[in-house]
Amino acid sequence: MDIELIKTFLEVKDCRHFGKAAENLYLTQAAISTRVRQLERYFGVALFHRARNNIQLTLAGERLVPHAENMLNTLRMAKQDVALAAEQIAQISIAGTPNTWDVYIHDAISKIYSNQPHISLIAEILSREQLTRGLLERTLDVAILFDPPKVEELKIESLYMFNLVPVTTFDHEVISPADVKRYIMIDWGMSFINWHAKEVSGISIPAMRTCTARIALDLMLQCGGSAYLPDMLAKPFIEQGKLFAIDSLPIFERELFSAFHKENENEARIIEIKNLLRKEEPEAPAIITG
Repeated sequence: MDIELIKTFLEVKDCRHFGKAAENLYLTQAAISTRVRQLERYFGVALFHRARNNIQLTLAGERLVPHAENMLNTLRMAKQDVALAAEQIAQISIAGTPNTWDVYIHDAISKIYSNQPHISLIAEILSREQLTRGLLERTLDVAILFDPPKVEELKIESLYMFNLVPVTTFDHEVISPADVKRYIMIDWGMSFINWHAKEVSGISIPAMRTCTARIALDLMLQCGGSAYLPDMLAKPFIEQGKLFAIDSLPIFERELFSAFHKENENEARIIEIKNLLRKEEPEAPAIITG
């Protein structure tokens, strides 16, 4: 199948007008109509309901849309991979869970970007399950996460240690967990969740749950609240008098890990990247509030 037919189909879908699609693709309206008819003959169904100035997808057309988009995305990725191979540029993919970006990767990725100009980087935010699957399938080179999987094929290394400290925007003494107001439960991994259930069990039902400290901090500063935040993230706001440490609640020491496949073909590059990641502690990530 000619990929141009797929591109034309998606353009008509977006524009809902053959004439506008023709302008965007620098074709005649007759050429657009011909391409759509060719695609409809290929699938043996009508893809559009044709009405004057109101082109709508049929049910079959709607079902084709995600497949068409995937085809174009796959083709773009194939072109990138072929180009990288031709130029002998190493492509390294790094991914972490949301809070690993908030705590560490946000700053560390800039060091990799600056110090490895000959590497084509892919940086993503994924769930723990997606990270593990990507490492095992070797579609992901380096994972940064809190609770590394215990899988023989993977090599796990400790990367960074920091404290999760209980803080609040309410300037009053908290005697017990029950005194905590507007608590926001942040997902810091399973070991934190298990510890939290035992050591801070008296806190009332969270007003909110989130997987990212950025969302929690922004909400706290705007509307008030309490949460466990990384020490380096909370410190400047404590110094400014915008957050207050809850001294009566325990602190949790959190460890961050890097993981990669033992037989990764980019092992030499990965070692360089790991050295950059561990070279120095990252600065506190910038938080935009307002």
